[in-house]
Amino acid sequence: MSKIAKGDVVARRSYKMDIYFKVVELYAAGDGQEHALLRGIDVRLLADAPVEDLVKVTPGELAAHWRNVMQKSGECVRRAFTRREEKLPSLNRGGEIETFEVPGRVLHVDGDPDYLELCEATYRQLGVPYHTYHIDEQEQPHRVEDLLRKHHPDILVLTGHDGFIKGKKDFANLASYRNSGHFVAAVRAARRYEKSRDDLVIFAGACQSHYEALLEAGANFASSPQRVMIHAFDPVFIVEKIAYTPTYKTIPLKEIIEATITGFPGVGGVETWGKYRLGAPKSPY
Repeated sequence: MSKIAKGDVVARRSYKMDIYFKVVELYAAGDGQEHALLRGIDVRLLADAPVEDLVKVTPGELAAHWRNVMQKSGECVRRAFTRREEKLPSLNRGGEIETFEVPGRVLHVDGDPDYLELCEATYRQLGVPYHTYHIDEQEQPHRVEDLLRKHHPDILVLTGHDGFIKGKKDFANLASYRNSGHFVAAVRAARRYEKSRDDLVIFAGACQSHYEALLEAGANFASSPQRVMIHAFDPVFIVEKIAYTPTYKTIPLKEIIEATITGFPGVGGVETWGKYRLGAPKSPY
């Protein structure tokens, strides 16, 4: 077997190769074994494993995996456009008034630069106005207020990677999670800027994040109720639903969660008003 190196895409034998990871760092652990710090390539999980438990993913396996990921994402995108066609208001049924759309604007802060690029592409595809920043999870609480003052978004996403630390047993303790404490602190910082859940809608969290603590801190939507993995694109599909639901409507929780790839085990939240406005007439200039 070829040696595992930083940047390799790998899977864990002990978990039946269920998730593909990128090797972020190699280090000597207390048990005397070489370990690897791992980031999921399409789920927002941060984990570690002994190097001897890792198997390199072949280019063919990786290509097949990404085809499957993009197929799932494409299905969610198609559902989003179908829903808009059916449910968004129209002032132009007689063809006399040309209208324009003002969807909600998102500020997306992500601890993973690769995921951020994928999310940007999907925001463009979905027509969601966005500003994005790659900021490590531990730095997000210190940066988010300034970014909010700069961009004044309707929607804020605070995400990256997380995970319940192996060997921990207390699911209620923030210290049992890799980055949930940072996400909670970032939500609190955002709520110092804007207290109202109606004026600033917040999604926060990643894989296995402390869902209850994030909601208590002020998030409208968070992960992960059942402490499961969430998909890299889940925050984007939450945002799209908020951005394209009219301001006079609350978003049915069942609809917004079912718009994601992971669904209710991974994402939940509270009733929230939409951020979409329709304008008329459209200027010819």
